[in-house]
Amino acid sequence: MSDVNVLVLVGSLRAASVNKQLAELAVEAAPEGVHLSLFDRLGELPFYNEDIDTDDVAEPVAALREAAARADAALVVTPEYNGSIPGVLKNAIDWLSRPWGNGALKDKPLAVVGAALGQYGGAWAHDETRKSFAIAGPRVVEDLKLSIPSKTLDGKHPRESAEVSATLRDIVGKLAAEVG
Repeated sequence: MSDVNVLVLVGSLRAASVNKQLAELAVEAAPEGVHLSLFDRLGELPFYNEDIDTDDVAEPVAALREAAARADAALVVTPEYNGSIPGVLKNAIDWLSRPWGNGALKDKPLAVVGAALGQYGGAWAHDETRKSFAIAGPRVVEDLKLSIPSKTLDGKHPRESAEVSATLRDIVGKLAAEVG
C-alpha cells in the first residue's frame, strides 16, 4: 500500500480533552505508511450560513476544505454532548458537505471513534456523527467503532491502555486499507 493521508477531526475544543488525547494516540500509533494530520481549527469556523459560503469563504473554512481535499480518508474523534454531536463538529460537517454532492470528503472512507462520560462511551454521538457524515458525502466505514467510557481510563492518558492503543492502531490500519 502506498502512503495514506488521514485527516483527523476532534469534536472537543478543550485543551485537556480525552478525545484530543485519543487523536494524539492515533497519530502516534498509526501503522507505517499511514500519516495522520490533525486539523485543530474547528473552533475558528464561522457557523455555517449559505450566504457566506461563496468563492471567498472565511480562511479557516478554506483551510478545512483544503485539508479534507488532500486527505485520502478521515478519522473523527468525538465526545458526546447531551446525547448527540458537539456543535463544533456538526458545524464542520456542514461546511464539509458543500458544495452539495461534491464536498472535499466525497466518497472518502471515514471512521468515528471517541470517549465520553456515559456508560456507553459516546455511542449515541458516534452514531449521529456517522449518520450526518454519510449524508454529507464521505463513505462511512460502519464497522470501525470505538466508544470508550472515559471513567475506564481512570484519569490516565489513553496511551497508557494497551487495549485502547492496539484497538485504535487496528482501526487506523483498517481505515487506511479502505482507501481505494
